[in-house]
Amino acid sequence: MQPVVTVGLDGSPESLAAARWAADEAEKRKLALRLLHAWPQLVPEPTRLPSEVDQNYWAKRLVHTARAELQARHPGLSIVGNLVADDAQNALLKAAPESEMIVLGSRGMASVESYFLGDVSMPVVARADRPVVLVRAEARDEGTPAVAANRVVVALKLHGSSGDELLDFAFHTAAARGAPLQVVHGRSVPLHARVPWGVDHHVTEELTQDAQEQLSKALRPWSEKYPQVDVAREVRLTSPAKAAVEAGQDAALLVVGRRRHHRGPAPHLGHVVHAALHHGRCPVSVVPHD
Repeated sequence: MQPVVTVGLDGSPESLAAARWAADEAEKRKLALRLLHAWPQLVPEPTRLPSEVDQNYWAKRLVHTARAELQARHPGLSIVGNLVADDAQNALLKAAPESEMIVLGSRGMASVESYFLGDVSMPVVARADRPVVLVRAEARDEGTPAVAANRVVVALKLHGSSGDELLDFAFHTAAARGAPLQVVHGRSVPLHARVPWGVDHHVTEELTQDAQEQLSKALRPWSEKYPQVDVAREVRLTSPAKAAVEAGQDAALLVVGRRRHHRGPAPHLGHVVHAALHHGRCPVSVVPHD
């Protein structure tokens, strides 16, 4: 099967925004786009029945309408519709292994400027074997210009095994977009660096220098692999979660990682992922790693 970007489609404004984002991304990556609509009550395809008695009419119309809009925007993009007789969570998780990424809509709650994660989004983010991107419906006024709209931000920790898969996705995304990449590392100031009048600047300078050196080492092979990507690295002396959210406020995409295999009875999402999903203003990609 041709590599695809799969988007979950349910007809909501959020899922349509996700479909538009997914179409743009698929075109940039030279991939096909799959519009996946899952509904447990789908019936076997009828033969030549009029629409008024076709129980799948509205499901087919939903996919057809979205496909027509996206095809008009992207004439050269290969777009396929996929109706599945299953609940959305299962259908998306089954589709993940054969997809470059899964894209889902997410409802923004303007009163608190955070994400509302429903029964589908959170389990898919926590369990999918491929990156999952959550996209909010467009909230920007028509007259408001986008700020730094082409920048990709990746939140990177410097210990553990997350770096390769996370950086592979982030660099590839930036290269496909022709976008600059900002790599941000958050490091909380240790207790011994705190003094009555603030923080010991000698300690913080040492922490920052150490982290910058580690970032340079981690990024060197990826910069050599993707020489066309303009990379900036930043160390923020704050919690990793806060650093990720703040760095991604005016980005086109914020990339964070989660452990694929977690010790425990259920999949686990860490503090950085939770903060990005609940408080990030831009699309957020959650990349699973070992």
